[in-house]
Amino acid sequence: MILDGLSVPIVLAPPAGGPATPQLAAAVSEAGGLGFLASGYLTGDALRQRVAEIRELTAKPFGVNVFVPGRATPPEQFGAYVAELVPEVRRAGVEPGEPRFDDDDWEAKLAWLRTDPVPVVSFTFGCPAADVVSDLQRSGSEVWVTVTDVEEAAAAVSAGSDALVVQGSEAGGHRGSFIDDSRNDLIDGLSLLSLLQLLCGTVPVPMVAAGGLATGAGIAGILCAGAAAVQLGTAFLRCPEAGTSPVHRKAVATDVPTGMTRAFTGRLARGISNRFLADHTRGAASGYPEIHHVTSPLRRAGLASGDGDVVNLWAGQTHSLARELPAGDLVRVLDLEARAAAADLARRMPT
Repeated sequence: MILDGLSVPIVLAPPAGGPATPQLAAAVSEAGGLGFLASGYLTGDALRQRVAEIRELTAKPFGVNVFVPGRATPPEQFGAYVAELVPEVRRAGVEPGEPRFDDDDWEAKLAWLRTDPVPVVSFTFGCPAADVVSDLQRSGSEVWVTVTDVEEAAAAVSAGSDALVVQGSEAGGHRGSFIDDSRNDLIDGLSLLSLLQLLCGTVPVPMVAAGGLATGAGIAGILCAGAAAVQLGTAFLRCPEAGTSPVHRKAVATDVPTGMTRAFTGRLARGISNRFLADHTRGAASGYPEIHHVTSPLRRAGLASGDGDVVNLWAGQTHSLARELPAGDLVRVLDLEARAAAADLARRMPT
């Protein structure tokens, strides 16, 4: 497996929408971890270009993450929320986007990944059908599936997944849940450590642990809990190679708490609290990607003007610990910290 060949058990999370650049992914791979490209919101052709870029930058293994498409949401389920957003969007001098459904160019991406395989293909927002998994594996790719509970883990293993990306509720950005149901918004999601403990000994494939990890000590603890590797996203947002916007970088460096919301995109996600999140989370409707398209012009306007109160500032609970370091240096520092923490634990354990 790819994980067996890594000199550092650190995987770059693939945040879609800008931060996950080929330069960032290549730097992580070059430092001994596993870099990832996000294909979310890209066309198949744009993904092909980014893969070509990373191949120019590194000969080391890397991965590509793909969103599993859901189903269109009936307009009556989100119509009232869209009406609530219209004045907010127009105050920024733009018009709301069309609340449309799309599959994120699913078939085109799969067709290309089968034709020109990459070392790892991971999936978020669902588990692909077993034939999709086996087709990619026959093409030469490992397949990883993001899971957030025990039932999803069992389904991913049954479909043939080579590894699981185990996402705890501390993680920044969208929840990787197979079913995104607003009726579950008030139910606490499983933390990373809780989920790992439930899965250890029952899952026959390696687990890559994601959620709230920002220090070497945290990494060491999660590896002790049974993970084969860790996946970090927020920790890399301040790296110079990341495509993180200036307003997002500024927010990550603060100690403002995070909150769960579906206000920006219609899908549950964790971000740094701001005015939009506070004003609209209570009334937000479930409907992804329809709501994502509605708020897209507002978010672009906020990025252009530097108004962080109308931008989705996706980040995990430990975002204030993110360091402003080149990605390769960050991988090496985290590796040294994790080794030191593990050695310290060994010294402190009774013999």
